[in-house]
Amino acid sequence: MASVNPFNLSDSEEEAERRPNDTVDTARSPRHGAPGPGPPPGNPFSPPADAEPPPLLLSSNRTSPSGEGISLAAAASSAMAGSTEPRVSVDVIAAQLLRDQYILTALELHSELLEAGRELPRLRDYFSNPGNFERQSGTPPAKDQVLGPGGPLNRAGSISTLDSLDFARYSDDGNRESDERVAVLEFELRKARDTIQALRANLTQAAENEGSSQERKNFKSSPEIQEPIRPLEKRALNFLVNEYLLKNECKLSSITFSDENDDQDFELWDDVGLNIPKPPDLLHLYRNCGTPLSSPQSMADVSVGVDFGDLPGNCITQDPPKKPDLSQQQQNEVVQELEYQISLLNNEKHSLAEQIKKLQSDIQTLKRTVSSPPPTTLDLSSQNTSNPCSSSTTDPLSVPPTDNGKYLDIRGVAEPESAPDPAPTQKTSQSHNELKSRPAVLFDKPNRKLSPAFQQALLSFCRMCSDSRLGAEVSRIADSEESVMLMLGRCLPHIVPNVLLAKREELIPLILCTACLHPEPKERDQLLHILFNLIKRPDDEQRQMILTGCVAFARHVGPTRVEAELLPQCWEQINHKYPERRLLVAESCGALAPYLPKEIRSSLVLSILQQMLTEDKADMVREAVVKSLGIIMGYIDDADKYSQGFELMLLSLGDPSERVVSAVHQVFIPAFAAWTTELGTLQSALIPSLLARIEKLLMQGEHGLDEHKLHIFLSALQSLIPPLFAVVLQNAPFTSRAKLHGDIPAIEVTRFPRPASPLQDVATIIGSRETLSALLLLYDHQLEHEGTTGWESLLWVVNQLLPMLIDIVGRINVSSSTCVHEFSRFFWRLCRTFGKIFTNTKVKPQFQEILRLSEEDVDASVGNGILTKATVPIYATGVLTCYNQDEDRKLLVGFLEDVMTTLSLSHAPLDSLKASFVELGANPVYHELLLTVLWYGVVHTSALVRCTAARMFELLVKGVNETLVAQRVAPALITLSSDPEISVRISTIPAFGTIMETVTQKELLERVKMQLASFLEDPQYQDQHSLHMEIIRTFGRVGPNAEPRFRDDFVLPHLHKLALGNNSQSVESKRIDIAMQLFEAYSALSCCFISEDVMINHFLPGLRCLRTDMEQLSPEHEVILSSMVKECEIKVENRGMADAQGSMSIASSLVGEDAKTKFLSKMGQLTTSGAMLANVFQRKK
Repeated sequence: MASVNPFNLSDSEEEAERRPNDTVDTARSPRHGAPGPGPPPGNPFSPPADAEPPPLLLSSNRTSPSGEGISLAAAASSAMAGSTEPRVSVDVIAAQLLRDQYILTALELHSELLEAGRELPRLRDYFSNPGNFERQSGTPPAKDQVLGPGGPLNRAGSISTLDSLDFARYSDDGNRESDERVAVLEFELRKARDTIQALRANLTQAAENEGSSQERKNFKSSPEIQEPIRPLEKRALNFLVNEYLLKNECKLSSITFSDENDDQDFELWDDVGLNIPKPPDLLHLYRNCGTPLSSPQSMADVSVGVDFGDLPGNCITQDPPKKPDLSQQQQNEVVQELEYQISLLNNEKHSLAEQIKKLQSDIQTLKRTVSSPPPTTLDLSSQNTSNPCSSSTTDPLSVPPTDNGKYLDIRGVAEPESAPDPAPTQKTSQSHNELKSRPAVLFDKPNRKLSPAFQQALLSFCRMCSDSRLGAEVSRIADSEESVMLMLGRCLPHIVPNVLLAKREELIPLILCTACLHPEPKERDQLLHILFNLIKRPDDEQRQMILTGCVAFARHVGPTRVEAELLPQCWEQINHKYPERRLLVAESCGALAPYLPKEIRSSLVLSILQQMLTEDKADMVREAVVKSLGIIMGYIDDADKYSQGFELMLLSLGDPSERVVSAVHQVFIPAFAAWTTELGTLQSALIPSLLARIEKLLMQGEHGLDEHKLHIFLSALQSLIPPLFAVVLQNAPFTSRAKLHGDIPAIEVTRFPRPASPLQDVATIIGSRETLSALLLLYDHQLEHEGTTGWESLLWVVNQLLPMLIDIVGRINVSSSTCVHEFSRFFWRLCRTFGKIFTNTKVKPQFQEILRLSEEDVDASVGNGILTKATVPIYATGVLTCYNQDEDRKLLVGFLEDVMTTLSLSHAPLDSLKASFVELGANPVYHELLLTVLWYGVVHTSALVRCTAARMFELLVKGVNETLVAQRVAPALITLSSDPEISVRISTIPAFGTIMETVTQKELLERVKMQLASFLEDPQYQDQHSLHMEIIRTFGRVGPNAEPRFRDDFVLPHLHKLALGNNSQSVESKRIDIAMQLFEAYSALSCCFISEDVMINHFLPGLRCLRTDMEQLSPEHEVILSSMVKECEIKVENRGMADAQGSMSIASSLVGEDAKTKFLSKMGQLTTSGAMLANVFQRKK
């Protein structure tokens, strides 16, 4: 029989027993035909059936190469006695090599076994333990330790194991140095990978074993109680649920689910379980939930024998080792051994952690002895007879350390027989002092003589949970404020995620209180982070609650901690994806401004808000930023920041959102103005800067004024009026004489314009309404009787501000109704704020001097140039309407009458007068007043003035109610229509047309219709070219919007007559004028629905007559008219079909793309007025 290589056998007896199918490496002989999996009967190293397996050698610092394994000589003799075929186990050979210090040979054997995939635990543990290779300096070797020829090997310099040794240096064969070095490096690489894998397995095992074994036993004993989910299980289920949602097109639900579990990466399974393979999806698990999964291999419980001398001190008992299942695979032995090693390491780690905590607790106790006596402490080791608590809430086996020595540990308390009286302390009202001075609790002791060990073992059967985090918290009770804060700091991070989102604001007081009083900065930072991230998208009420808490925190801790702890939380949220979070940051900056260091207010916080103002896209966030900037301006005291504040004001005023601009006027500008008032730059810098920008804008806008920028600057000036008036009052000569005693009359409700916000209320700026009332009395008396001598602030308004404003007003284009309205409102607020006496004595005289409205200044040939500017409507609507008493109304009426007379007599444009009537006509209060002014023009002796009055009626009719039109306007127009001057009669036609367009009273419409008919049918007007032009122009303007019967029965027939008469006009210039007006009128009326009779009898014949004129006068217009005539004819021919489809206008019923293209191209070539051409495409209202 051939000899058997002993190195080709199994790694150990256990491995040989578990490898029955290996025909080469098993110890089965052909002579023994037994097919069983056991070893051959003749193997001397095979243990008997009832023998226990030899204990495994564990990796430990206590491992020694001596005394391990089975003696090789004994093994040989046993082999000779039991069998003729000596079979030596690899494990025995390895033990002998290690005992005899053949380290290199053992390493080579270990490498070959690794390459063959049969790692030997003994060699692996030996070479992984750095303690086997340490050079013991100054310590002799053990008596049974056999050193090699060179003594102990030097430890590797890079790694603390033998893996990194360069064994080529110790080899006898120098030629193999490089090959062995490569082998050693390969071995190091494999060991590094094994180490990483072991660490991952350790971490996975620690995560799985987070719940205590006692809890698991409790849940197993009570099946009706479900065991709480473990963190690793929760992450795995989260991953599978998210995967299920994505596979089934529930993407929105998946996004929401991911947001609620933002601490997990759902794209990588390794983030879940480290060494745990990915399980099947939820569908597969559901389908197989009722079918038990078959295990791919049979499993059996395997334990190992342990030397009790090697166990840590806190391990008291251990289950006896069990006999391994002979059919177990080799991998199970390795797994079992790894698990046991992990348990040993965890026990050692916990023991060291307990010692560290106990030492820290002792240090804290010693520190507190300086100021107060320490609480009573108990030493279980010194108690010979102790009385355990009768309840099931004690566990004398382990007394965990406390955080600061102030906990009452209820898990292992045993009172001494005679507790000393507590040291006397001073009486205080604070509860924590009472807790410190409270005597120790005493319990009744039984008259028994049980040993402490027996008592501890007996109480160990109490079912308690003190190994988990929550069990540890429950088992100790705080007896001081500091310990309560420590407990809250540990528990709150675990409580918050389990509270409903809608109720999380209830935790704000608890979080803030803990963050204020907690001694650890890291814990405080974590709690404040929880506060700012408490609610994903906090609403207004929730944000207000958080802000209230932040302010309370700031008041309690002071500016230094606010800067160090609260502001960093704001920085983290600046670019958050949810606008509600960024809104919280913006509001926090304003709310915390009073509690920050002044350097931080004017630098860091200001920069944060400026960045958010320029970059944030949400209107509500920028609005909050502006309000917070206003608060910052109220607390800033660095004068160098004035220019930055001014630029921020202009930037925010130019914001496209109305709510942001409103916040600027309500908060920012008043606060900024208050600061400039203190700096003394309101009159010297702020207001002049805005005026300079307005002037520059007017200079640049000669060809087109930027009305938006003008509105920005002027609105800022308007918001500065209240603080300007407050400066005037506070710097007046009489300020020191203001007395608040005695009867002070109340301020009239209408004394000041309604402020946009409380910050623009003059009483708020001054301090109180009583102070303002007292100052107003002295202010009016000073202006009326004593003058303004020495009153610098008021003289600046009178001598510098007003002249600059009046000059700017004179340069505004009067046709811009927006600018006129803005400046009118500004002067109205200025005059109302500064009062009636100031308006009458300081404002009106400056305007009157410029306008020069006296009779002797009127020049009929040249006129007054200033009367054509915007000064007239702004003075009339902004200054003269401030007060509505009889003398004020008379002054306004007289001014308008004088302007109308002056402009009429000087043949000047009426734009300024029209602008005044439009601005005043918007308010019904002034309708009677305007009619009074126009009646003055109706009865004026000059025909020019009467013509102007007639034209002004056209502007007034649209805004006046029909009663006034019937009672005041129509009689005046009829009076003017019979005026001796033909020009006056012609001037009434537009006003009559406007009445036909806007009024619905039939009687009034008939009267106007009769008057217009007299103009058309009276022989005296047959040759009045101007009258015909005005009538055709009026018909074209009001026809599409007039009453249909008036259009069909009056307008179209008379247009037909005028077109027919124009064919026989001999004067070519008059003929072309009438033809062009008729073309525009017919173009506008073609958009209206016209009945078939009117179409045949009047509209088509009128168009043909007009086409006849255009053939000779304007061929390009003739093409358009031919298309219109053709389409009208088609319309008449297809009337039946058109009636079925509903009424359609001629312009909208053009058929064929060629006709449309031709019509539109010709329209684009015309040079007629754009306003009339636009009417072609208007439908009837």
